[in-house]
Amino acid sequence: MGNIIAWLVLGLIAGALAKLFYPGTQGGGILSTIILGILGAVVGGYLGQVLLGSGSAAAASAGAFSLGSILFAVLGAMLLIFLWGLVTRRTV
Repeated sequence: MGNIIAWLVLGLIAGALAKLFYPGTQGGGILSTIILGILGAVVGGYLGQVLLGSGSAAAASAGAFSLGSILFAVLGAMLLIFLWGLVTRRTV
């Protein structure tokens, strides 16, 4: 149960920071922010571990709390915001 709560808290923090730092407006409420943050932690953790071999990146994908894991989770969430924008972009 503690791991689930850790994932939710890390997801909320990462998703909120990603939405704060990413330029433009993003829709969605608290649930989408948490989901974005959790997926961002997984993506950021995986990419950071593959590209940098960083232990902090691995901690992000495991839901652990540290400055490095939050950083990788936020970067992963920002990448997901960017990709979501590309997928949902309207063409006129």
